[in-house]
Amino acid sequence: MDDQMYSKKLLTTLLLTLLMVLAACGGNDQNDEAAGGEEEPEDLTNNDAEDTLVVGLDDDPPLLDPHLSTAQVESQIFKAVYETLINVDENLDPIPGLAKDWDVSEDGLTYTFYLQEGVTFHDGADFNAEAVKYNFERILDEDLGSPNASDLRLIEEMSVEDEYTFVVELEEPFAPFLSGLSHRAGQMVSPEAAEDESIDLSNEPVGTGPFQFVDRTAQSHLEFERHDDYWGDQPDYQYLEYHAFSNEDTRITNLVSGDLDIVNRVAHKDLEQLEENPEINMSEEDGIGFQGLMLNTDREPFDNQKVRQAMNYAVDRDAITEVVFHNGAVPAVSPFAPSSWANNPGLEVPDREVEKAQELLEESGVEDLSFTLTVSPSPAEQQLSEMLKSMLDDVGFEVEIEQVEFGAILDRMYEGDYDVARLGWSGRIDPDGNAYSWFHTGETYNFTGSSNEQLDELLMDARTTIDQGERQEMYHQAAEILWDEAPYIFLYHENDYKPMKDNVQGFNHIPDGLIRPADLTLE
Repeated sequence: MDDQMYSKKLLTTLLLTLLMVLAACGGNDQNDEAAGGEEEPEDLTNNDAEDTLVVGLDDDPPLLDPHLSTAQVESQIFKAVYETLINVDENLDPIPGLAKDWDVSEDGLTYTFYLQEGVTFHDGADFNAEAVKYNFERILDEDLGSPNASDLRLIEEMSVEDEYTFVVELEEPFAPFLSGLSHRAGQMVSPEAAEDESIDLSNEPVGTGPFQFVDRTAQSHLEFERHDDYWGDQPDYQYLEYHAFSNEDTRITNLVSGDLDIVNRVAHKDLEQLEENPEINMSEEDGIGFQGLMLNTDREPFDNQKVRQAMNYAVDRDAITEVVFHNGAVPAVSPFAPSSWANNPGLEVPDREVEKAQELLEESGVEDLSFTLTVSPSPAEQQLSEMLKSMLDDVGFEVEIEQVEFGAILDRMYEGDYDVARLGWSGRIDPDGNAYSWFHTGETYNFTGSSNEQLDELLMDARTTIDQGERQEMYHQAAEILWDEAPYIFLYHENDYKPMKDNVQGFNHIPDGLIRPADLTLE
């Protein structure tokens, strides 16, 4: 490293350290208010505190209809009220859910599901093969516009063999089929409720789960109570509440004070104090998702590949994971976490290269490098966005930071109304779920407008190939194309932390990051 490069690196390090100190001091009153919470703990429980589990969420869930859902915070709610055909264990292997067993033909085209008997929805409707058929048809209905349709799109034919036997014929083998049925595509809503125009499933969920919906106060909390006719083991407690705190400091304050029993996300700066608190238990698991910057390739300057590539080299991923996440995350260069069999070990995390980024910008011929970076209003996101602004300004970009509530960011994604957005993905148990819908031309979450013929072919072949070794090679190639095309700037893979009060027992930390409330007990 020559003296000039050393001086630049030293200057960058000093600047990042200053940003860390400023971020630790907290935002102004206006920002704290926008983040959505008071600093003082409050009595949150609306029910008998000794018979109520209270969960703290990092945001207010926008949609409670699983067939329209796209946010992980919504999936936290779904684990209470909805159930999937397939469940997964701690190794992410499929286990029975509403389907107690299944057969797969040798050619991988026919799936026969044998359903649990005696299951009813919260409204009293029966769960059976006809209900499964209705749910699949609803997801595939183009008028509904379900973002989860790609998990079922290769279905050629569905048939009800008898009341509790459901058969699916696929057009071609589909490796991640069971994986998709362990998530939103396999979550069953009541057909009667879905057809009732007086019921809005986006705000009044009706499933077969262990808890049934009672009430919702937007931007505040949701109330559930135990479903007395639940077909499985009854939960240990009568009431369940979810409270939304986009302000991570407020969320943790309420956990430490005892008003929350468990939270779904924790700021990495708080990990040490929580781990040292004798009244808090901390569970940690490797994450399976990815986080980074979504670039709108339909807008200038990000319609230029060299501009996008320059961003890849302008950011210091190691500094981000150290300063913002206190090494509770690892640098990322693809949608596949290091723990995934699809991860490409040959695609190494690059050092920050200011001169290379500037050369790429010069080669692009683009003069106007100004854009708006849209982030959600939390201290960690504020700290991260300020670091990114400093790094990108340093190579020639002009960055304006805009704070927007998480639900509004999602709305903008669907409308294509953004320049760059700080948005990530919680991850799926099959790598197809981290790639196909995000980067295949025209697919559900392809908000970037990414379109590459070779990438499309690889992602389609990978989902219709059964051999994992062949699929692995395809994902390795796909990761290299994504790095070169750079429609999305992968920054980090976040580890998953779940802090809870020491009287909360039974938590099984599955890498999908979801809290399964019916498994928990209160001692």
